[in-house]
Amino acid sequence: MAWSGLASGALAHGPETHAAPPAPALSDQVTALPWKLGGAFELVDHTGKTHTQIDPLGRMQLVFFGYANCPGICSAALPMMADTAELLERRGVSVSPVLITIDPVLDTVETMGPALAKISTDLVGLTGDRDALSAAYDAFQINFEKIMDDPEYGPIYAHSSHIFLLDQTGEVLTLLPPVLPPEQVADIVMKYAGS
Repeated sequence: MAWSGLASGALAHGPETHAAPPAPALSDQVTALPWKLGGAFELVDHTGKTHTQIDPLGRMQLVFFGYANCPGICSAALPMMADTAELLERRGVSVSPVLITIDPVLDTVETMGPALAKISTDLVGLTGDRDALSAAYDAFQINFEKIMDDPEYGPIYAHSSHIFLLDQTGEVLTLLPPVLPPEQVADIVMKYAGS
Protein backbone atom coordinates (compact mmCIF):
# COMPACT_ATOMS: atom_id res chain seq x y z
CA MET A 1 0.00 0.00 0.00
CA ALA A 2 1.52 3.32 -1.11
CA TRP A 3 1.47 6.49 0.90
CA SER A 4 -0.04 9.59 -0.59
CA GLY A 5 1.04 12.78 1.05
CA LEU A 6 2.70 14.82 -1.66
CA ALA A 7 0.68 17.93 -0.87
CA SER A 8 2.10 18.00 2.65
CA GLY A 9 5.68 17.41 1.48
CA ALA A 10 5.84 13.64 2.06
CA LEU A 11 7.05 11.32 -0.68
CA ALA A 12 4.79 8.69 -2.18
CA HIS A 13 6.45 5.34 -1.77
CA GLY A 14 5.72 1.68 -1.77
CA PRO A 15 7.48 -1.53 -2.59
CA GLU A 16 8.03 -0.43 -6.19
CA THR A 17 9.75 2.90 -5.38
CA HIS A 18 13.05 2.09 -3.66
CA ALA A 19 15.35 3.95 -6.03
CA ALA A 20 17.71 6.44 -4.40
CA PRO A 21 17.28 10.06 -5.37
CA PRO A 22 19.64 11.19 -8.12
CA ALA A 23 22.96 12.65 -6.97
CA PRO A 24 23.12 16.42 -7.24
CA ALA A 25 25.02 17.70 -10.26
CA LEU A 26 28.46 19.16 -9.64
CA SER A 27 28.48 22.92 -9.68
CA ASP A 28 30.55 24.62 -12.36
CA GLN A 29 31.58 27.24 -9.82
CA VAL A 30 34.84 27.10 -7.92
CA THR A 31 34.59 28.16 -4.30
CA ALA A 32 37.58 29.31 -2.26
CA LEU A 33 38.19 27.69 1.11
CA PRO A 34 36.79 29.83 3.95
CA TRP A 35 39.97 29.45 6.06
CA LYS A 36 43.73 29.55 5.54
CA LEU A 37 45.23 26.14 4.94
CA GLY A 38 48.60 25.04 3.62
CA GLY A 39 51.90 26.79 3.41
CA ALA A 40 55.58 26.42 2.77
CA PHE A 41 57.45 23.18 3.37
CA GLU A 42 60.76 21.72 2.26
CA LEU A 43 60.99 17.94 2.25
CA VAL A 44 62.91 15.22 0.42
CA ASP A 45 61.32 12.99 -2.20
CA HIS A 46 61.84 9.25 -2.57
CA THR A 47 64.71 9.86 -5.01
CA GLY A 48 66.57 12.13 -2.58
CA LYS A 49 65.68 15.45 -4.26
CA THR A 50 64.36 18.49 -2.39
CA HIS A 51 60.64 19.08 -2.92
CA THR A 52 58.65 22.09 -1.72
CA GLN A 53 54.98 22.97 -1.85
CA ILE A 54 55.65 24.14 -5.43
CA ASP A 55 55.81 21.24 -7.86
CA PRO A 56 59.18 21.28 -9.69
CA LEU A 57 57.45 20.85 -13.06
CA GLY A 58 54.76 23.46 -12.40
CA ARG A 59 51.91 20.97 -12.07
CA MET A 60 48.93 20.95 -9.76
CA GLN A 61 49.31 18.44 -6.92
CA LEU A 62 47.07 16.01 -5.08
CA VAL A 63 48.66 15.83 -1.61
CA PHE A 64 47.83 13.19 0.98
CA PHE A 65 49.34 12.76 4.45
CA GLY A 66 49.71 9.08 5.35
CA TYR A 67 52.29 6.36 5.00
CA ALA A 68 53.40 4.14 2.15
CA ASN A 69 52.75 0.81 3.87
CA CYS A 70 49.39 1.78 5.38
CA PRO A 71 46.79 -1.04 5.36
CA GLY A 72 43.89 1.42 5.87
CA ILE A 73 42.66 4.55 4.10
CA CYS A 74 46.00 5.10 2.34
CA SER A 75 45.43 1.91 0.38
CA ALA A 76 42.31 3.55 -1.08
CA ALA A 77 43.57 7.15 -1.37
CA LEU A 78 46.89 6.49 -3.09
CA PRO A 79 45.54 4.35 -5.98
CA MET A 80 42.66 6.81 -6.42
CA MET A 81 45.14 9.71 -6.67
CA ALA A 82 47.27 7.82 -9.20
CA ASP A 83 44.21 6.87 -11.29
CA THR A 84 42.98 10.48 -11.16
CA ALA A 85 46.36 11.78 -12.36
CA GLU A 86 46.26 9.31 -15.25
CA LEU A 87 42.73 10.38 -16.24
CA LEU A 88 43.68 14.05 -16.06
CA GLU A 89 46.79 13.48 -18.19
CA ARG A 90 44.50 12.12 -20.92
CA ARG A 91 42.46 15.33 -20.62
CA GLY A 92 45.57 17.48 -21.01
CA VAL A 93 46.03 18.45 -17.33
CA SER A 94 49.18 17.33 -15.52
CA VAL A 95 48.75 16.62 -11.82
CA SER A 96 51.32 15.14 -9.46
CA PRO A 97 50.03 12.68 -6.80
CA VAL A 98 52.06 13.22 -3.60
CA LEU A 99 52.26 11.36 -0.29
CA ILE A 100 53.76 13.18 2.69
CA THR A 101 54.65 10.60 5.31
CA ILE A 102 53.45 10.63 8.88
CA ASP A 103 55.97 7.90 9.73
CA PRO A 104 59.50 8.96 8.74
CA VAL A 105 60.98 5.95 10.53
CA LEU A 106 59.08 3.55 8.26
CA ASP A 107 58.98 5.82 5.19
CA THR A 108 62.57 6.68 4.35
CA VAL A 109 64.04 7.84 1.05
CA GLU A 110 65.12 4.23 0.47
CA THR A 111 61.86 2.49 1.41
CA MET A 112 59.13 4.78 0.07
CA GLY A 113 59.93 4.44 -3.63
CA PRO A 114 59.52 0.66 -3.85
CA ALA A 115 56.35 0.71 -1.72
CA LEU A 116 54.74 3.46 -3.81
CA ALA A 117 55.84 1.88 -7.11
CA LYS A 118 53.63 -1.12 -6.27
CA ILE A 119 50.70 1.28 -6.69
CA SER A 120 52.02 3.64 -9.37
CA THR A 121 55.39 4.92 -10.54
CA ASP A 122 53.79 8.38 -10.77
CA LEU A 123 53.39 8.68 -6.98
CA VAL A 124 55.86 10.99 -5.24
CA GLY A 125 56.76 10.17 -1.65
CA LEU A 126 58.03 12.93 0.66
CA THR A 127 59.80 12.65 3.98
CA GLY A 128 62.18 14.72 6.06
CA ASP A 129 63.52 15.35 9.52
CA ARG A 130 61.25 16.02 12.48
CA ASP A 131 61.32 19.83 12.08
CA ALA A 132 60.69 19.79 8.33
CA LEU A 133 57.77 17.39 8.66
CA SER A 134 56.33 19.29 11.63
CA ALA A 135 56.27 22.47 9.53
CA ALA A 136 54.22 20.64 6.86
CA TYR A 137 51.88 19.08 9.44
CA ASP A 138 51.29 22.47 11.08
CA ALA A 139 50.69 24.25 7.76
CA PHE A 140 48.08 21.68 6.68
CA GLN A 141 46.64 21.14 10.18
CA ILE A 142 47.44 17.42 10.14
CA ASN A 143 46.69 15.35 13.22
CA PHE A 144 47.60 11.72 13.70
CA GLU A 145 48.20 9.26 16.50
CA LYS A 146 49.90 5.88 16.65
CA ILE A 147 47.29 3.44 17.90
CA MET A 148 49.06 0.08 17.78
CA ASP A 149 51.85 -2.05 16.35
CA ASP A 150 50.53 -4.67 13.96
CA PRO A 151 52.69 -7.82 13.64
CA GLU A 152 52.33 -7.75 9.83
CA TYR A 153 52.17 -4.03 8.97
CA GLY A 154 54.10 -2.43 11.82
CA PRO A 155 52.87 0.86 13.31
CA ILE A 156 49.19 1.67 12.67
CA TYR A 157 48.07 5.30 12.84
CA ALA A 158 44.76 7.06 13.07
CA HIS A 159 45.29 10.04 10.77
CA SER A 160 43.66 12.77 8.70
CA SER A 161 42.32 11.48 5.43
CA HIS A 162 41.62 14.46 3.18
CA ILE A 163 43.42 14.95 -0.09
CA PHE A 164 44.57 18.53 -0.71
CA LEU A 165 44.44 19.94 -4.23
CA LEU A 166 47.27 22.47 -4.68
CA ASP A 167 47.73 24.83 -7.58
CA GLN A 168 51.02 25.34 -9.43
CA THR A 169 52.24 27.78 -6.75
CA GLY A 170 51.47 25.44 -3.85
CA GLU A 171 48.27 27.17 -2.72
CA VAL A 172 45.53 24.89 -1.42
CA LEU A 173 42.50 25.08 -3.70
CA THR A 174 40.18 22.57 -2.06
CA LEU A 175 39.93 19.39 0.01
CA LEU A 176 38.80 16.09 -1.48
CA PRO A 177 37.55 13.01 0.36
CA PRO A 178 39.55 9.88 -0.55
CA VAL A 179 36.42 7.82 -1.16
CA LEU A 180 35.35 9.56 -4.38
CA PRO A 181 35.84 7.68 -7.65
CA PRO A 182 38.76 8.93 -9.80
CA GLU A 183 36.39 10.16 -12.52
CA GLN A 184 34.61 12.48 -10.09
CA VAL A 185 37.88 13.76 -8.62
CA ALA A 186 39.17 14.41 -12.15
CA ASP A 187 36.00 16.40 -12.92
CA ILE A 188 36.53 18.52 -9.79
CA VAL A 189 40.20 19.13 -10.58
CA MET A 190 39.28 20.16 -14.14
CA LYS A 191 37.06 22.91 -12.75
CA TYR A 192 39.98 24.34 -10.77
CA ALA A 193 42.40 23.87 -13.68
CA GLY A 194 40.13 25.97 -15.86
CA SER A 195 39.51 28.75 -13.36
